[in-house]
Amino acid sequence: MSSRSLNRRQFVQRVALATSAAALPTIIPASALGRGRRPAPSDRITMGFIGMGSMGMNNLRGFISKEDVQVVAVCDVNRSGTNYAGQDAKGWEPAQQYVNETYADGAGAASYSGCDAYQFFWQLLERDDIDAVCLALPDHWHGYMTVAAAKAGKDIYGEKPLSRTIYEGRKMVDAVRKYDVVFQTGSQQRSDERFRHACELARNGYLGDIQKVYSRVGGISKPVPDGEEPIPDGFLYELWLGNAPQAPYTAARVSGAYRTDEGAWRAWRPYSAGHVADWGAHNYDIAQWGLGTDHTGPLHVLSAEEGEEDELTLIYESGIPVIKKEGPHEGMVQFVGTEGWVGVSRGDIWASDESLLSVEMKPSDTHLYRSDDHRRDFLNSVKNRTRPICDIEIGHRSSTICLLSEIVMRTGRSLTWDPAKEKIVGDEEASSLLTREMRAPWIV
Repeated sequence: MSSRSLNRRQFVQRVALATSAAALPTIIPASALGRGRRPAPSDRITMGFIGMGSMGMNNLRGFISKEDVQVVAVCDVNRSGTNYAGQDAKGWEPAQQYVNETYADGAGAASYSGCDAYQFFWQLLERDDIDAVCLALPDHWHGYMTVAAAKAGKDIYGEKPLSRTIYEGRKMVDAVRKYDVVFQTGSQQRSDERFRHACELARNGYLGDIQKVYSRVGGISKPVPDGEEPIPDGFLYELWLGNAPQAPYTAARVSGAYRTDEGAWRAWRPYSAGHVADWGAHNYDIAQWGLGTDHTGPLHVLSAEEGEEDELTLIYESGIPVIKKEGPHEGMVQFVGTEGWVGVSRGDIWASDESLLSVEMKPSDTHLYRSDDHRRDFLNSVKNRTRPICDIEIGHRSSTICLLSEIVMRTGRSLTWDPAKEKIVGDEEASSLLTREMRAPWIV
């Protein structure tokens, strides 16, 4: 556990006797006193959650099931409403209720009231008793919130794609390194044995020399359509906008739905690069892993008109192209070599020869980081002060190729990229899209 956790334990011990009964749960479960299966409070990682939409709630359900986690706070600009993804109410109020009911049910208690709720994120970040935060926000908030959380000394599980612009992504990396916090990017396919096996086959020559990589990735976001609707009660819309341009409220603007053709923030340019980033953070990320390019990037990004197979193409120093399409075989990501191919999707893996699927890597082979649970890997890194499977630099590099793809599709022309300097070569218009204007005070 980190020194921050030790300080928190000392603080809890000092104030325990002075804490009023009103501040404690109505019934204290035995596990909260260190008895039973769960670790004692001093040995748990205390977590706060910022952003209680669909992914925020998914992550909350995942982390609260871990016996060494104690959820102590949730935060959202929305008190409660169905103006996020799905039909059920989301926001800080349903999230708080879920946490308190989960802990009460797990302890067989009548009630529990140990989870606080906030609408202002800085109130959560100011708490000294929180070790780690989970951030699940629209992409335009990722940069500012990550830097703020790092400054507050919180370890961070942050949703993908890492950032809205490449500039913000590098600022996030710098802050995480400066304040020495753990950051896990939520690109959870890295914690799936099928994806790892496909990448190890590609990395270790079992497919021969890699000729092409196919990565199924969608299109880019678009300008927001006109419209205005009343702001729901209990929704701090101005804070939801944050550093994005001033704009009228519509439910479609703030929805977190994944069917972006029906309207959702990930469909609109001020808040997201679109599905090229949303799915690129998964499938481009696996292409990077399989090529061993986690800390670099392509030298050229070719438009569909100039790319291979009439599709946008990333060209690496090795000359291997990553093509933005599903490809001729099975799988969202396909590695095609001179001696065979492997394709992988969530839940399945295919290969040109079925024997490839049961290959066991030799001791001399490259063995990739093994994680079977993305959230558990984060928690282990928090305890051990190590970098997790999808550390922020990895997340940034994968997000970078998503955002470069967006720039090529927006400008309609190919570009040359310097991955060491993180600069576009010889194209001022394209270079201007490496960052964006941000409204004060939420400037990265």
